[in-house]
Amino acid sequence: MNTKTAIVTGGAGFIGSALVRELLAQGYEVRVIDTLVASSRERVPAGVPLFEIDVRDAEKLIPACAGASIIFHLAALPRVQYSIEHPLETHEVNVTGTLNILTAAKAVGAKRVVLASSAAVYGDREAPLLREEMPAAPVSPYGLHKYASEKYLALAFLLYGISTVSLRFFNVYGPGLDPNGPYALVIGRFLKLRKEGKPLTIFGDGTQTRDFIHVRDIVAALIVAGESTVVGKGEVLNVGTGRATSVNELADLFGGERESLPPRAEPRASCADISQAKTLLGFEPRVSLKEGIEELKREWDIA
Repeated sequence: MNTKTAIVTGGAGFIGSALVRELLAQGYEVRVIDTLVASSRERVPAGVPLFEIDVRDAEKLIPACAGASIIFHLAALPRVQYSIEHPLETHEVNVTGTLNILTAAKAVGAKRVVLASSAAVYGDREAPLLREEMPAAPVSPYGLHKYASEKYLALAFLLYGISTVSLRFFNVYGPGLDPNGPYALVIGRFLKLRKEGKPLTIFGDGTQTRDFIHVRDIVAALIVAGESTVVGKGEVLNVGTGRATSVNELADLFGGERESLPPRAEPRASCADISQAKTLLGFEPRVSLKEGIEELKREWDIA
C-alpha cells in the first residue's frame, strides 16, 4: 500500500478539488469519490481516478477505498435550508454516508479519517468566540447531521481503533467558489452584484460579523489533520481565522455602491476560537481577507 494514498469524497467540489490539487502537489496518490450531482468532472485533475459513487452505497465504497491511508470525507448535502425541507434525504447522505465511510475505512485498514464538519453545530449563539467545548446547539438538520457525524468519528476510534479527527469549518471562500453554492453566502452575493454592476445589498445595519477563511487555509488544515501524530482520537477542532469581520468591512473590500435592506433572522456574530487547532496542529491561517478578496475580484474580472 502506498503510504501516501488519499481518498477525497466530494473531491469534485469547491473545497474538495482544491484539496485534491494540493495533495497531488505533495506527492500523494489521490482518488476521488463524487456523484457529480452538485459538482463538475472538470474540477478533477487529469489522471486522478474518479469513482461516481454515492456515499449511501456502502458496498461500492469498500473497493473504491481499498489501499487508502487517509480518507478525507467532504461529501455532503450542505445546504441548511435544503436540510430543513428534506431532512430524511440529507440525513442519509450526511450521517449514514459518514457511517458508511467509517465502515469502509475499517474494512480497508485506512490509517485515518478526517471529517469536514461545520460551525453549524454551534447553532445561533451570541458569543464573541465559538469554542469546541461549548455544548452543541444546532438549529437545522444539517447542523445536527454534522454533530452526529463527529460523534460517529469519536466512536469509531473508541470502538474500532480507527484514527479520526473532525474539523469545523467556518465561512470558506476562495478561487472556484460557486456564487450559488452553499459556501458562497455573502461573498458570493457580493461577487455577483459587483459583476452585474449593481449595488451591494446589506441586510440590516451591516454590523453582523463572520469568520471568513480562505480555501487554501482550509486545505492546509485538512492535510495537517490527516498527517498529524498528535491528533487522531476523535478530536473536534475549529478551522477559521479567529478574526471577526463585519459585513460593512467586507463591503469596503469590494467597493462600489451599497443598498440597505431590512434585517433578516440570522446570527449576529460567528467567529472561531482556533487556539486548539494552533496548539494541536500548529495551524495558522495565512491568507488575509483583503488578499483573498482581491484574488477573487481578479478571477471575476471586477475592477
